[in-house]
Amino acid sequence: MHFTLADLIADITQNACESGADMVELEVREGGGEFRFLVRDNGKGMTKDQLARAIDPFVTDGVKHPHRKVGLGLPFLIQTAEQSGGGWDIQSEKGKGTTATAWFDTGNVDMPPVGDLPGMFRTVLMFEGPAEMIIRRSRQQDLDYEVRKTELVEALGEFEDAGSLILLDQYLRSQEEEE
Repeated sequence: MHFTLADLIADITQNACESGADMVELEVREGGGEFRFLVRDNGKGMTKDQLARAIDPFVTDGVKHPHRKVGLGLPFLIQTAEQSGGGWDIQSEKGKGTTATAWFDTGNVDMPPVGDLPGMFRTVLMFEGPAEMIIRRSRQQDLDYEVRKTELVEALGEFEDAGSLILLDQYLRSQEEEE
C-alpha cells in the first residue's frame, strides 16, 4: 500500500525504469488546488490489450514478480487519483514507451499526504535502468528546477557511496526551499 503520493510516484517511476527505457522523465507540479505528476519513458511500451491488463488489479504478467497473483501499481494510482477528486491518463505505444499522468485535488479530504519529495527524487535517481532521468519540479505553474541524472553523476560521482548520497540529498532538499 502507498501511504503518500511520493510512494506512488516512486512505484510508477520504477515501472518506467524497468521498461527497457534509456530516458525517463518525471514531472511534479503543484498549484491552483491541484497536485499533478507525469512519468514518461521511451521503453518497450504496451499494446492496448497489454495496457488493459496492466490497469486490472487482478492480472499480472508473472514475470516481474513471479510469486504475485495480482499487479497493483497502476490500479493503486487509478484508485487513489479517482478517490481524491482527481483523474489519470495512461498513453502507451508498443516499442515507443509509456506516459502515465495523474492529478489530485489538494482540497479533497481523501487526498493522501504528498510525502518526502526530495527523498523520493533521490531514490528514483538511483533506480537501475535508464541512462538519463530528468526531474522537473514546478509550483504555481512556474518551473522551479530541473535536474538531470547525468549532470548529477558528473558532479557527484556514481551514487554508490554515502558521501555522494548525502550531497545529492542536500542538493535536492535545497531546491525545495522557498526563496
